[in-house]
Amino acid sequence: MASQDEKTAPGYTGFGAEWRPVKLSAEDANTATAWVEARIDRREMLTQKDRVQDVRDIMWQLEKDGEIVVHRITEQHEPVVGKTLYGWDKRIPTNQLWHHKSCGQCGNIPGYPSSLLWLQNMLGIKYLDETDQTSCTAWNYHGSGIGNIVSLAAVFLRNFHQAYVSSISQGLPAGYYFPLVHCGTSFGNYKEVRGYLLHSAELREQVKKILGKLGRLVDGKLLIPEEIVHYSEWLHVMRERIAEHRVIDCSNIRATVHPACHVHKMVPEDVLYDDTVMEGNRVAVSTGLLQTLGAQVIDYSTWYDCCGFGFRHIIGEREFTRSFAIDRKIKVAVEEAHSDVMIGHDTGCITTLDKSQWIGQAVGKVYPLSVMADCQFAALVCGAHPYKLAQLHWHASPFEGLLEKLGIDWEKSKAEFELYLKEVAAGRVETLYDPKRAITSGPGYEKPVQPAQIEVNS
Repeated sequence: MASQDEKTAPGYTGFGAEWRPVKLSAEDANTATAWVEARIDRREMLTQKDRVQDVRDIMWQLEKDGEIVVHRITEQHEPVVGKTLYGWDKRIPTNQLWHHKSCGQCGNIPGYPSSLLWLQNMLGIKYLDETDQTSCTAWNYHGSGIGNIVSLAAVFLRNFHQAYVSSISQGLPAGYYFPLVHCGTSFGNYKEVRGYLLHSAELREQVKKILGKLGRLVDGKLLIPEEIVHYSEWLHVMRERIAEHRVIDCSNIRATVHPACHVHKMVPEDVLYDDTVMEGNRVAVSTGLLQTLGAQVIDYSTWYDCCGFGFRHIIGEREFTRSFAIDRKIKVAVEEAHSDVMIGHDTGCITTLDKSQWIGQAVGKVYPLSVMADCQFAALVCGAHPYKLAQLHWHASPFEGLLEKLGIDWEKSKAEFELYLKEVAAGRVETLYDPKRAITSGPGYEKPVQPAQIEVNS
């Protein structure tokens, strides 16, 4: 039991009485954390581990038994098959997509989703970017521990049911759009929750009662998606088509990739690996896209490390987050890899690696490094405006040097953006997407007669 002095020791607040100084020597501390320094790749992840079960096998059986309905990926979604950690097939829909937005992206990094939508507009992708979506609640669960599995599962299935029925407002059949998840946290959280649902009849029954009251069942059954797909997986399987639109040579750019823990460490067997990307030893998303666009992807010793965000300690021990982000990721990328840009694929990671840099300057840790999402970089080299569309001015890390190295005149672009802001102030606004289509129950639609087999809200 910790003493009162240990409970209140400086630097250990925020996690409860069980957190206390361990008083290790420097040598013992290094020994205790030596695993962090180890290179961990695909082969290490598979070594001496039991082969996990593919939960999709359970899903198919539950559907056969009449317990659930599966939102299937069909040929109309133009799926491309990717390979996961164990070599399983994962079908990635590339068209007719329902955007499951990220609260952190929309509120904190708006150039993130706008770049993705811009790329899909460029490729002529059909999608629905509607407003009828809730948060995934993972912030609640991971950040505070207050959330419970029933609430997580109910929100998961509520959102994916909306993706399933959203097309009805357009007079299209249910299932026309398939959900594409923007946030890495939602992606990992939903995959874990899907596993719990498929393994637990008790949980399914609890959630079924809730969704029944909300009108969120199909034929009286829970609806579960065939795959849970992250936007970075869409970018990966579409990378060759995106590269056809590249207008800026990025072959002189040294890029480092930060893989999000919630993307590739949570339910790791469901993430894409590709033998042409880092010899199949590292998760393929983001890296494969950058290589196809022509950038130099530089490996570095702390590739596998968390960005420092970690959810719980960003709330309780924020200085740990900031120091970890600078010392374990940014500093290494700058000094070891001589990186021009760090590319990520998750909201929290981009925010942490980007916005921690300003606080480092206060203590003399100045390691300026541009940080952005893979879709932002792809949009830039395909000709997107760095301010108007990629919206790099929302970032705290410096990006002007990267733009100069790409041959983009950022001062000219900034002046153009300032003129555009005057147009916006005058009410002349451009949009990537028809805002009337975003509100599926609003103006522009006549309420259709609901098919008898679909139970939806009025």
